[in-house]
Amino acid sequence: MPYIFNKYYPARNLFFALGEGVLIFLALNAVFLLTEGWSVYTANLALFAYRGAMVTVIFQICLYYFDLYDQRQPATFKDTASRITLAFGVGCILLAVLYCYLPVIIISTKVFWLAYLAICVVVALWRGFYAVVLERHMFTRPVVILGAGKLAGEITAEINGRHDSGYHIAAHVLPAATQPLPGRQAPVIAQEELPRFCQKSQVEKIIFALADRRGKTPIKELMACKLQGTPIEDGITFYEGLTGKIMVEKVDPTWIIFSDGFKKSRFTLLMKRGTDLTLALAGFTLTLPLTMLTALLIKVSSPGPIFYLQERVGERGKPFQIVKFRSMRPDAEKDGPQWAAENDDRIGKLGRFIRKLRLDELPQLWNVLKGEMSLVGPRPERPFFVEQLDQNIPYYALRHAIKPGITGWAQIFYPYGATEEDALKKLEYDLYYLKNLNMWMDLWIIMQTMKIVLSGKGAR
Repeated sequence: MPYIFNKYYPARNLFFALGEGVLIFLALNAVFLLTEGWSVYTANLALFAYRGAMVTVIFQICLYYFDLYDQRQPATFKDTASRITLAFGVGCILLAVLYCYLPVIIISTKVFWLAYLAICVVVALWRGFYAVVLERHMFTRPVVILGAGKLAGEITAEINGRHDSGYHIAAHVLPAATQPLPGRQAPVIAQEELPRFCQKSQVEKIIFALADRRGKTPIKELMACKLQGTPIEDGITFYEGLTGKIMVEKVDPTWIIFSDGFKKSRFTLLMKRGTDLTLALAGFTLTLPLTMLTALLIKVSSPGPIFYLQERVGERGKPFQIVKFRSMRPDAEKDGPQWAAENDDRIGKLGRFIRKLRLDELPQLWNVLKGEMSLVGPRPERPFFVEQLDQNIPYYALRHAIKPGITGWAQIFYPYGATEEDALKKLEYDLYYLKNLNMWMDLWIIMQTMKIVLSGKGAR
């Protein structure tokens, strides 16, 4: 579990979410104390704590599913307020259902609405305080970026552009005769000043992002920084940890070969297969009525087969037939393979609806049971496109080192792609998944996918 927190959520975001949970819990118990009195409250402390914990958990789950813990970009007050209102509304409905099964946690109407008001106040104050913290880049760790070029520029853009990065750039060290770095907001220092500057400014780490290292690496200065206790991190590795993707165009083959990752232990693969079978069978059972209804609607709404079979490239490049509910016209690819486009005229009204809710993906549970796919992995592509992408994109074939998935790391972080450039961007996420593959990561991706499906985002 700590792996999930450290890897997928910045410490600042965790502090924000946990802090908000504590405040909601305390607000509830403060209302219980004021309305019930000290003697009644202390005599039933465990019960009141249990009630407060249930409300806190339900409300925070709803806040999470309405993307209210995503701090990467600032949101407007109106947008945040409307989403909090919706989240708490759904939370109230869930609590009403829960009260039917756990009457012991029922809170009287008067106390509940007083508690609801208290929760809204503490959440508003906490989020207002945290917005100021992010806006002013408070409590961030100073770093120095050594280098110019694309890698240094991308790292600079990520740190400056994301509110939740947790870093601020204390200085840039640029090689001689280089152009100023786009987006640079921090001062530039000479290589000779690096050790003294790092010590004086208590720099957290030096990010080594030189585009050309031959004869330009300040070995003496970096060695001095290392000996005085300032960590030095490779730019690609830092970028990977910050963004959750690997910059494919800048990766040297030796970095992949010698990196601490890209491991597939037998235990992990066995656990992954067991999870696939368990969740796929459960998914088949729970969605059977929905599956039958979708099949019936497709059958009566348009001529043609209910299911759509298409050849895709699977593990180790082995082709297989993927199964989906048909959402396009039967002659959708009479002119050859095409990327699915936004507002694609080959998709009918029903097709758009089932794609919006991802219902067309349900039959792929059969592919999972057969062992051709996994619940989580890189999305399988058609041989026609794989042949092109493999020639034009470095390391593209590495995607086929594991079974393709119904969902994946790239699917939750990158919108639907329909170009070669999109394929490159998605590969950056796929390689990150391959490098860090483990069961906690899979479970986190499944949880994120459920949130995306419920919100209807990214469907095409």
